[in-house]
Amino acid sequence: MTDFDYDFFVIGGGSGGVRAARLAAGLGKKVAIAEEFRYGGTCVIRGCVPKKLFVYASHFSEQFEDAAGYGWSVGESHFDWNVLVANKDKEITRLEGLYRKGLSNAGAEIFDSRAELVDNHHVRILSTNQVVSADRILVAVGGRPSAADELKGFEYTISSNEAFDLKELPKSILIAGGGYIAVEFANIFHGLGVETTLIYRGVEVLKNFDHDIRRTLHQTMEDKGIRILCGEVISEVVRSADDRLDVTTSDGKNLKVDQAMMAIGRKPNTSGLGLEKAGVTTDGAGAIVVDDYMRTNVENIYAVGDVTNRVQLTPVAIHESMCVVDTVFRDKPTKPDHDMIATAVFSQPEVGTVGLSEEQAGKKFAELEIYSAFFRPMKHTLSGRQEKMIMKLVVNAADRQVVGAHILGPEAGEMAQLLAIAMKAGCKKDDFDRTMAVHPTASEELVTMYQPSYLVKNGVRIE
Repeated sequence: MTDFDYDFFVIGGGSGGVRAARLAAGLGKKVAIAEEFRYGGTCVIRGCVPKKLFVYASHFSEQFEDAAGYGWSVGESHFDWNVLVANKDKEITRLEGLYRKGLSNAGAEIFDSRAELVDNHHVRILSTNQVVSADRILVAVGGRPSAADELKGFEYTISSNEAFDLKELPKSILIAGGGYIAVEFANIFHGLGVETTLIYRGVEVLKNFDHDIRRTLHQTMEDKGIRILCGEVISEVVRSADDRLDVTTSDGKNLKVDQAMMAIGRKPNTSGLGLEKAGVTTDGAGAIVVDDYMRTNVENIYAVGDVTNRVQLTPVAIHESMCVVDTVFRDKPTKPDHDMIATAVFSQPEVGTVGLSEEQAGKKFAELEIYSAFFRPMKHTLSGRQEKMIMKLVVNAADRQVVGAHILGPEAGEMAQLLAIAMKAGCKKDDFDRTMAVHPTASEELVTMYQPSYLVKNGVRIE
């Protein structure tokens, strides 16, 4: 055994880094992990978890309205932003404690500090300026919000990081972006009673999602009262005398808002990490380049998750970390499987999707069968809410394999997770057809669409 302080040093205490450190320590390896902020990373501290809690909070305004159709008389309601933030903080602190406990119980040494590479086998702990050696190193530092530094008045804007801890709920907000984060926060703030505008440079929100989902969600959000400006960007932000923001768009519109939030993507968090000192290669976006086994060009250094800028999802980082541990410490070389990854957008209504969109599949397969249902879900019938639900299956006509599934509506994310199991197993449309429906449910549409709604041949829709 070579003489190193640690068998395995993990830089980054997010979900991926913590999982790798805990598993390796559980195998009896001498492991250390360093995190400069809080354990749990973006997802737990200022991402998926607090966002989902805020999504739940934002649902109640509509649920109170819907209750009347079911015979409930709901009295006057009042929302307290500070109570929500305080309770969110308690839950995040609890979860961080569990992450730390898991590491400690496994025997990993925890550093509350930024760590940077000195060379391919040495890491500097900045809080103490201590340099330690490690046989294997994993970089799992995630990403950070993209900064529109070139925007005049950028300093007056916030990112999703700050949105979770605003001192008070704004009366109005402008959100720039059209991806997961922008769309979700637009629905969150609107549901909490904030006058909300979404501005996006693209032609339609949620790029790379299925077009039926994108268009219908856009229309539903506008019907709710969210203003959406596509094909535009923010040109300038000015702090006015009343402490509000005067925003000018590329189309010459002038907006007056309390907050402007930038949600224009995320970048790998590799700046100042010492990668060049260790000889680790990055691409033009600053992402660490890895092979199929998550190994960098430096033999003993690995990287997982958002820092590699491939699939920016927490479960993917966790899966990749488990593969690294299998490869390095269990003598079981394992490649991450990035096929058929289910994902959800916690908009209102919710989006759940697995596999290829109709557009993506049309470029890959000569002929497609498209099965779709567009209907008002049963839960809205008595409430009077006019929102529609979409169920859509994309099938390769040659072998009848379901290559894409897309849902817009209540609990879409939950359904997408279950669909992913079937699709991962290679289920074909005939398997869906011979499956008994659960009635009455919205999801029964997935197994009762027997005839294709239309065909797609060589990328062209055929009615």
